[in-house]
Amino acid sequence: MNILLIGSGGREHTIAWKLAQSEQLDKLFISPGNAGTATFGENVNINTSNHDELKAFLIEKQVDMVVVGPEIPLVEGIHDRIAQDNDLAHIGVIGPKKKAAQLEGSKDFAKKFMNKYHIPTAHHKTFDKDSIEAGIEFLKDIKSPYVLKADGLAAGKGVVILDDLEESIKIFTEMIRDNKFGSAGHQVVIEEFLSGVELSVFVLTDGKSYVMLPEAKDYKRIGVGDTGPNTGGMGSISPVPFANKAFMHKVTERIIRPTINGLINEKIDFQGFIFFGLINVKNNPFVIEYNVRLGDPETESVLPRLKTDLIDLFRGVVDRELETYSTEFDSRTAASVMLVSGGYPDAYKKGKIIFGLEEAKEQLVFHAGTKTVDENIVTNGGRVLAITSYAANIKEALSSSYELAEKIQFEGKYFRHDLGFDL
Repeated sequence: MNILLIGSGGREHTIAWKLAQSEQLDKLFISPGNAGTATFGENVNINTSNHDELKAFLIEKQVDMVVVGPEIPLVEGIHDRIAQDNDLAHIGVIGPKKKAAQLEGSKDFAKKFMNKYHIPTAHHKTFDKDSIEAGIEFLKDIKSPYVLKADGLAAGKGVVILDDLEESIKIFTEMIRDNKFGSAGHQVVIEEFLSGVELSVFVLTDGKSYVMLPEAKDYKRIGVGDTGPNTGGMGSISPVPFANKAFMHKVTERIIRPTINGLINEKIDFQGFIFFGLINVKNNPFVIEYNVRLGDPETESVLPRLKTDLIDLFRGVVDRELETYSTEFDSRTAASVMLVSGGYPDAYKKGKIIFGLEEAKEQLVFHAGTKTVDENIVTNGGRVLAITSYAANIKEALSSSYELAEKIQFEGKYFRHDLGFDL
């Protein structure tokens, strides 16, 4: 089987690593990929938004399946374009069509869906330029802290949590009137703050049935103790201790099944991953957000625990026979620590040579923002490398990842030393 994997981050390197373990894989292409993905396939530069260019590549390379890593191509309708082209319709796509991708592409769409199907989420309302005054009154009626969410995609930066009412009113107004987050903020969802511990739950669905993947806990803040600005993710741990059988039963019955059944009822065809961003509030799960792809950095701790052939599961999705497949997971803990560039998530420099990658022994190293220049692997992003280790428990897995994190060097390297503090 020839597969095109779209994306360039740690998620895509991990998916490439997993796909390469399958005897069913003939050729793997990654667009654009990174220095890590190049060890499992061929990195190619395709403008996947240009249908003619994408089509020519898929035909020339006799691609059988397209796996879409990030959300933007899905929200833009890459699955639809392939499915609607008679010359490409035979190619399987892992990732939902444009309508289904609104679960991530529009927070207002997602909230309305949750309301309709009684899926627990925070109390909220959506406002636009014609209802700014109503939004201000809503802020005055709810308790601090205040959660403001740009409706559309904003590269992970469209959520603001503030303690001060006056500042919240100011930011809310700027989001809509001054395009603080561009078109993503033309509508803003204001919601009540939920206090608890977050976790990420993933399913793979063929549109009628699903399989669950291991859950994970990720860490978004740059600073120790979950302080400072949000990042794309500073690390992740799987499994999550509080996600026991009783808690996950609630997740399944109150959230996952109503979501899958709701999609079917709405005639929204969904083939791919659904990421449930959840929060545990007094041992009850609430949905913070949906994503329509695997999370990053969660993928770097979740997929290493999957023992099942990933191509088998993808075939089940494409053929709509996923209910005939079973999954097997490694019982050990996987802990992933992200090494980032100095200054991230604000301004940072690229092109710093990375030393010590050969020091990895038992650990897995997934590249997030790297490229090869003159036979050197150099930094090429804010998040640079994810180091994943297996062990019997969280402490030992983190210890192993931290050991390698100290050995790998590049100018400005930073990582959080306190992952798992809340578990």
